[in-house]
Amino acid sequence: MKILMHMCCAPCAVYPSKKLLENKNEVFGLFFNPNIHPIEEYQKRRTTLEQFSKQSDIPVEFIDGFMQSEWETFKGTTEERCQMCYSLRLQLAAKYALDNGFDSYTTSLLVSPYQNHDLIKSLGEKIGNQVGIPFYYEDFRTGYRQGQQEAKDLGLYRQKYCGCIVSYNETILQKFSKKAQ
Repeated sequence: MKILMHMCCAPCAVYPSKKLLENKNEVFGLFFNPNIHPIEEYQKRRTTLEQFSKQSDIPVEFIDGFMQSEWETFKGTTEERCQMCYSLRLQLAAKYALDNGFDSYTTSLLVSPYQNHDLIKSLGEKIGNQVGIPFYYEDFRTGYRQGQQEAKDLGLYRQKYCGCIVSYNETILQKFSKKAQ
């Protein structure tokens, strides 16, 4: 099967892509992550995925976008923000997969125990049905630690937060809180 994998970052792509390749699938990556802030972090993750693409011999399409004002002005709840974030990326991935002859699409977000797994699965299937391309679902979380260790062994940059401005701010607040104690 020819699968397009939306790749949120290189470390999260390591285990799922390896597993899909072991199962004799063709894997192609797509980097579209306008949620990542600040721009310096976005660039680090993009560059690291380029590095992983070369190391793993997995081709990756890069679609740049940086939507800082949209994320800063969003007034919904955290869950609504995550839904918007997942939906935006999965919709583009599904359309790209359909337009470029893939058999299905998936996302490396399915590897993280820190993401809303059920929401990602539900949105992936719903968007796939709407666009007309199957969403490939597999619970990759069992390989999260293994993938992170392999990313470390490969010398890949590993970030400390999901990428959005809310998680970035939470990370900064946690650092200040720890220093104050």
